[in-house]
Amino acid sequence: MLKSMMVARATEELEQELEVKEEEKTKYLEEKAPPIQTSGMSLDELQELHAKITVVDEERYNIEAKVTHNTREIKDLNIKVLDLRGKFKRPNLRRVRVSADAILRSLLGSKHKVSLDLRANLKSVKKEDTEKEKTAEVGDWRKNVEAMSGMEGRKKMFDAANQ
Repeated sequence: MLKSMMVARATEELEQELEVKEEEKTKYLEEKAPPIQTSGMSLDELQELHAKITVVDEERYNIEAKVTHNTREIKDLNIKVLDLRGKFKRPNLRRVRVSADAILRSLLGSKHKVSLDLRANLKSVKKEDTEKEKTAEVGDWRKNVEAMSGMEGRKKMFDAANQ
């Protein structure tokens, strides 16, 4: 019930829109192209006017023919596309691991000459500095153990806690 009422309302609105467009078209044509008075024209002027009208009609016919040809071609291509969609199965896609360089090469082709080095922007850390810190910590730890062993070490710990 509701659906049929909506459809009826929509058709009424479409008809009204078509009527309004037709009225606008006639008003525009009356303003831009007033009717031609042929009563005062000579035979030569009428023949020139007739020649112009035939040229315009030929152009209009050619354009209409092109439009109908193109619409037929579009329909045929749409039918072919729908037929091809139904015949082929889409394969399951597999994940492929590709490096950033390979992606850029495939996108840019031969233009890609710069390699994308992700490690170039990282800070460099010298191994010598880290090794020195480790040996110093190990040395300090052993000295502390020897110094803290026995009664003297416990006394030092007790004094350090009271301060």
